[in-house]
Amino acid sequence: MSANGKHDGVRYELTGSTQPDAETIVLSAGLGGLAGFWQPQLPALQERFRVLTYDQRGTGANAGPLPDNHSIADMARDVVAMLDAAGIARCHFMGHALGGLIGIELALRAPSRLDRLVLVNAWARVDAHTRRCFAARIGLLRHGGAPAYAAAQPIFLYPAAWLARNEDRIAREEAQGIAHFQGEENLMRRIGALLAFDASGRLGDIAAATLVAASRDDVLVPYTCSQVLAAGIPKATFRLTAEGGHAFSVVDPAAFNAETLNFLAES
Repeated sequence: MSANGKHDGVRYELTGSTQPDAETIVLSAGLGGLAGFWQPQLPALQERFRVLTYDQRGTGANAGPLPDNHSIADMARDVVAMLDAAGIARCHFMGHALGGLIGIELALRAPSRLDRLVLVNAWARVDAHTRRCFAARIGLLRHGGAPAYAAAQPIFLYPAAWLARNEDRIAREEAQGIAHFQGEENLMRRIGALLAFDASGRLGDIAAATLVAASRDDVLVPYTCSQVLAAGIPKATFRLTAEGGHAFSVVDPAAFNAETLNFLAES
């Protein structure tokens, strides 16, 4: 199946199973915001689920200026609005980094809409190391523009050895990052939203069964942030992979997909 929709200026796409009783999973990317991040997961998920993908507001197909006070709560409200527009009462949700923050906020604000939650290299509150990384990225953006920012992006996403083996692919990703750059002001507002997010005192209120997945060699978000999430969420399962970096779902999709499908099958 494939169906496109739009609500309040946010376009989304539904693909996957055509079975009338198929469950829905919503996929939400990280700071880049683009649905294409999940391409390595789509074939595996589409066999069983209806899959809702979208470019986050202010990015890609949903480009446009964001307000100064744009927040993770606003991004979670966009998800609820898309579910309403698509006629979906309840869903699974998988989010990477910033997308994981959206999932946390969704679980707290609209628990009746959520079945299972998958958080990939996310956090309850940004830590000092991640703040330092974002300060460096902001400096690149302010002084070097989109080209400098896009050139540095892979360093924060992937392990060094994998980068060395995939030079052509990284060159294509860098070119795409420049071509589809969300704009400095939008990016700064989205970074501001993730830096301001703090759910550290609310994790115990998350009722959804949650898979917290992290990579030990993530250079952007220490895996210890995921340990904090798993310790605070009552029905959390913690999975730590040895390597793969911040985007380990891209580096080793087979292992990631198997873990995710096993968790979702328990619903």
